[in-house]
Amino acid sequence: MTSLKAEIRHTFERLTLNVRFDLGGGLTALLGPSGAGKTSVLNVLAGLLRPDHARVEIDGVTLADPARGIWVPPHQRQIGYVFQESRLFSHLTVRQNLAFGRWFAARRDGGIGIDEVVDLLGLRALLHRHPAKLSGGERRRVALGRALLSHPRLLLLDEPLGSLDVARRQEILPYLDRLIAELKLPMIYVTHDWAEIHGRAQHVVYMDHGTSRTDQPAP
Repeated sequence: MTSLKAEIRHTFERLTLNVRFDLGGGLTALLGPSGAGKTSVLNVLAGLLRPDHARVEIDGVTLADPARGIWVPPHQRQIGYVFQESRLFSHLTVRQNLAFGRWFAARRDGGIGIDEVVDLLGLRALLHRHPAKLSGGERRRVALGRALLSHPRLLLLDEPLGSLDVARRQEILPYLDRLIAELKLPMIYVTHDWAEIHGRAQHVVYMDHGTSRTDQPAP
């Protein structure tokens, strides 16, 4: 079971981030209103934002501790990131977008393969399409598949259902449940909607004005 420890402090113009958590595996929800600092926490974990102070450890391996001169670059952290926007390559097909994730895999052999991801996320009929021909929900599934193919030890999901209508949200949630049940991959899921993570999250980190509080969710 992957363990994640993080201590983050950073001052923005209108927000002071002061976050600390110690998490095990499963799905962790990062829950709070817009502007609470949730995406900034993901960016620090992924190595995209270097804060004033940070200490990030995964399974006892330090990824960030600037005070000790430690800052592992993003491509070496083995962290998959699904952004709010799908960020697919418009000139590539779905298959080619998925294959791109393999470039960031820690190992070229072993781990989940393209065929497994395609079946897990129901992408078989989409493989030869380009992103412009996909619905919003389909693009999110492709982005998720690409992140999984990088063989991450931790998956970051930044409001994966954001901007989708109710029908598209209901399309995505069963695939999320399959990931949780079948892959056992530790995930941090950013949302402001409790309904998205109720019954799914093992831990909830509440964010409010940059400050965090960790709880076990109610059953």
